[in-house]
Amino acid sequence: MSITSKQRRDARKRREERARNQAEAAAGPASPIEPHAELRDAQKQLLAGIVRRDGQWVLGMNGRIAGESDSAANVLALILRAAELHDRAGTNVRLVYSDDLKHAAQAEAAAQGMTFEQFQQQFTARLQDGERAESH
Repeated sequence: MSITSKQRRDARKRREERARNQAEAAAGPASPIEPHAELRDAQKQLLAGIVRRDGQWVLGMNGRIAGESDSAANVLALILRAAELHDRAGTNVRLVYSDDLKHAAQAEAAAQGMTFEQFQQQFTARLQDGERAESH
């Protein structure tokens, strides 16, 4: 390959990269992602997490998005359940979550006339009923 062809190719790549960057900047800023919860094992490996993006609570597990919801109470109950299941399986885990997530979940439960703990119990019961229905 000649030196000039390499220079032309490199110049073309820089122009394309610049054009891509300008197009992304013109499209507007990316929506911010706010981290709100992390479930980690003893080796500090991330097992699950909750972020807020575009007004949605997003639950991620095992490096993949497990689901999105308007409900802070649902995603908090799910990650608490995941932590409980890991504990039962003998995996030491540590769950840390934000006050914003906790307060949003409590407010949601209160709007339904219950505490978050009551909401969590009902949610867990619904999950277990669904598991029993799927196994039959």
